[in-house]
Amino acid sequence: MRTYRYFLLLFWVGQPYPTFSTPLSKRTSGFPAKKRALELSGNSRHELNRSKRSWMWNQFFLLEEYTGSGNQYVGKLHSDQDKGDGSLKYILSGDGAGDLFIINENTGDIQATRRLDREEKPTYILRAQAVNKKTGIPVEPESEFVIKIHDINDNEPIFTKEVYTATVPEMSDVGTVVVQVTATDADDPTYGNSAKVVYSILQGQPYFSVESETGIIKTALFNMDRENKEQYQVVIQAKDMAGQMGGLSGTTTVNITLTDVNDNPPRFPQSTYQFTTPESSPPGTSIGRIKATDADVGENAAIQYSITEGEGLDMFDVITDQDTQEGIITVKKLLDFEKKKVYTLKVEASNPHVEPRFLYLGPFKDSATVRIMVEDVDEPPVFSKLAYTLQIREDAQINTAIGSVTAQDPDAARNPVRYSVDRHTDLDRIFNIHSGNGSVFTSKLLDRETLLWHNITVIATEINNPKQSSRVPLYIKVLDVNDNAPEFAEFYETFVCEKAKADQLIQTLRAVDKDDPQSGHQFSFYLAPEAASGSNFTIHDNKDNTAGILTRKNGYNRHEMSTYLLPVVISDNDHPVQSSTGTVTVRVCACDHHGNMQSCHAEALVHPTGLSTGALVAILLCIVILLVTVALFAALRRQRKKEPLIISKEDIRDNVVSYNDEGGGEEDTQAFDIGTLRNPEAIEDSKLRRDIVPEALFLPRRTPAARDNTDVRDFINQRLKENDTDPTAPPYDSLATYAYEGTGSVADSLSSLESVTTDGDQDYDYLSDWGPRFKKLADLYGGADSDKDS
Repeated sequence: MRTYRYFLLLFWVGQPYPTFSTPLSKRTSGFPAKKRALELSGNSRHELNRSKRSWMWNQFFLLEEYTGSGNQYVGKLHSDQDKGDGSLKYILSGDGAGDLFIINENTGDIQATRRLDREEKPTYILRAQAVNKKTGIPVEPESEFVIKIHDINDNEPIFTKEVYTATVPEMSDVGTVVVQVTATDADDPTYGNSAKVVYSILQGQPYFSVESETGIIKTALFNMDRENKEQYQVVIQAKDMAGQMGGLSGTTTVNITLTDVNDNPPRFPQSTYQFTTPESSPPGTSIGRIKATDADVGENAAIQYSITEGEGLDMFDVITDQDTQEGIITVKKLLDFEKKKVYTLKVEASNPHVEPRFLYLGPFKDSATVRIMVEDVDEPPVFSKLAYTLQIREDAQINTAIGSVTAQDPDAARNPVRYSVDRHTDLDRIFNIHSGNGSVFTSKLLDRETLLWHNITVIATEINNPKQSSRVPLYIKVLDVNDNAPEFAEFYETFVCEKAKADQLIQTLRAVDKDDPQSGHQFSFYLAPEAASGSNFTIHDNKDNTAGILTRKNGYNRHEMSTYLLPVVISDNDHPVQSSTGTVTVRVCACDHHGNMQSCHAEALVHPTGLSTGALVAILLCIVILLVTVALFAALRRQRKKEPLIISKEDIRDNVVSYNDEGGGEEDTQAFDIGTLRNPEAIEDSKLRRDIVPEALFLPRRTPAARDNTDVRDFINQRLKENDTDPTAPPYDSLATYAYEGTGSVADSLSSLESVTTDGDQDYDYLSDWGPRFKKLADLYGGADSDKDS
């Protein structure tokens, strides 16, 4: 008889929340599924036929937020291998096993140890296994099962933002979308209505409304005007359970601002404005400001000003200050109080940006009247022209009148005017002007060829008020007079070949004239009468202000006549006729068969006026030799300098000289007398410096030794001055020692160094008279004397 073993999963309903189980239609492990093996009831055991044991599972369902006092019962595991003798134990593993979910290893009862929250974790996957307690060998394969947490309505809807900010244009149509708010519910949307949210408006009616399902906020009132109210605060509620009683809810605040549209025209606060300005105001001068108000803001409040009509359309202008939105009245042309004293203008203010849908509200512009009063001021004289141009012949005599200028006072008083010439523009004082009538005349002779135009400035000044003056340019053109004779354009010097033929052209002549006749230059060329009869050359006038020199015979001999001088007369045809005589030099030269010059009687056609090249080279060579001699002499003089006895490979200018001679001690008075440093009275006059070769004998200057009460600092300063002024000092830095102890002590110096400079023995008996402090010293020196005496 076969024995069939299977594992049963039993569920109990716990209070107050039940658990549920659902039959599983599939085997979780083992061989391919057989429906007869999965059914727990309806068939005999003998009909079950399987070769491998397996778990039989259902899906667990557990309600969240259990409020009971003990553990929440989940279900029971059971294996057909369990004989009830306690030989098997049940093991649970997976999500929360041992902590959140525990199992009785003997009975297979599963319990939840604490409240579960679906929003934290909706599903738990665990694994179960039955093993032999003694051997620990599994009697059934391990299989998985799922515990799903059923949702309850324990979460209120939460908006994505605590505060929403939105804008909508003013005067919008009803139903205009403002903004959409969104709330989310953490409950399970697939289980009941716990997560089904509906929206409603708690605050903000009747201006706005909200769609219950979408949360879209729309305008609900027609013609909301920003100028009346700009800010609105709307409170929206989101409630779950489809808004039914008992549902949870949450709220949010929506701050809505009405944005501006151009629905208000500009308006002047007053209909008439009045300003005054002096007649001397230059163009561009600001006279005053006007301002129209507009209830709109930003671009919709932009105002543009213009002058539409009035008496001063061409005299004044208005511009818009973009920062203050004011209209600035400015002067466009020069004003004249004597011509017009009052101007009346009509200024219009309009919006440049107009919305057509608001045109029904009326024209978006306004106008005001502006009166401008012109004030009289004392003005300078005004010339009748902006500039004057006069002409005068260059042969005009002194005090010849050229013309006149006219200026008058534009004021009603008509003050008299005095004229003068600005001498900064007429430094040579060529012109003058009559102070009363403005007549201009010459004060010096003119020359057109020197200066064609004279540009001067005339000043007109009020006699009663010299501060009022004005200036005008005066251009004077000097007219030409035929006062200059024509002359050759250049110096002509040419040659003729010895084998030249008659009527051969050897040179073309051109002339210039400083004058400038209106009909142009017309020069005539011919030989001077005194040379025309016997000349070997002729002049041919080309009638185009040029002439040619032609040969008059065949062949020339340079040995007979090497040079010909041709006097040529040049005259103009102006009035009066001016003429001059120019000389053309013609040399006779030997030429080749092409007519090219080879040699003439002279060495060159052009003689240099300076020295020859050979002479210049000789002069330069002498200068170079002289400079070299001077340089050598200076170098030899520099070589005569002091030669130091101490020769070192290093540069000793910035080094201290070291004498590595230990000497013979105090007894060696020839090597170095150190007593000299200690006692200035022991300086020997005949000792010289031993570190340089003396160039001349300079005896050191003897200074009086420091006497009693001489300060050491004075001694050092004295020695420093001596070294600075010593002409025998070396040209490099050396070490000087100033070790003077002073001579102010009544006991004189106690040093034995001075003994080498004295001849006699010293008496130290006076040390005994100095008191007990000097007893040791007195015994020492007194004992020495006693030894010497003995």
